[in-house]
Amino acid sequence: MTVFAAAVLGLAACGSGGSSGTASGSSAGSGGSAASGGSASAAAATTDLAAWESPLGTIVVTGDGRAVYEFDKDTPGAPASACTGTCVPLWPALTTTSSTPSVTGVPGEVGTAPTADGKEQVTLDGHRLYTYSGDSGAQQVNGQGFMGLWWAVAPDGSKVTGTASSSGSSSSSSSSAPAQAPTY
Repeated sequence: MTVFAAAVLGLAACGSGGSSGTASGSSAGSGGSAASGGSASAAAATTDLAAWESPLGTIVVTGDGRAVYEFDKDTPGAPASACTGTCVPLWPALTTTSSTPSVTGVPGEVGTAPTADGKEQVTLDGHRLYTYSGDSGAQQVNGQGFMGLWWAVAPDGSKVTGTASSSGSSSSSSSSAPAQAPTY
């Protein structure tokens, strides 16, 4: 419970500071394939984004099957991420070394945006993409609805606001913090 409380307090600071934080974190396309098993789409080792049929519906994952999220405090096309300070280690920016990220099964407009530390963050329809430190591996969506600000993303670029018990990618219900607290 103490770890969860610390995570909530840390996330309360997300976006409250300026753009002085760094956006280091996950490197896309680090190997492996998109989430395996079930009806997951297979992806080459160099794929930055792929589609996966998750308990939330079809969502976007990294090349190694980790769910990606968007942050409600970000403004599409803005020059900087709103995730700064203590937010950064909890929600690492999904970065790439390519100016044209590769995709499998993701029809939305994929691009990049510069980070504060000079890397390229992957974007989908202008929204910066992140992974969640509370997802310890592929096929997890523990960050879904976290604090009513973090959402999985559908392949068309729309945010998925449903919960694992609901179907579809555009439910208007918001969920509370995930039951599983992040581990450090």
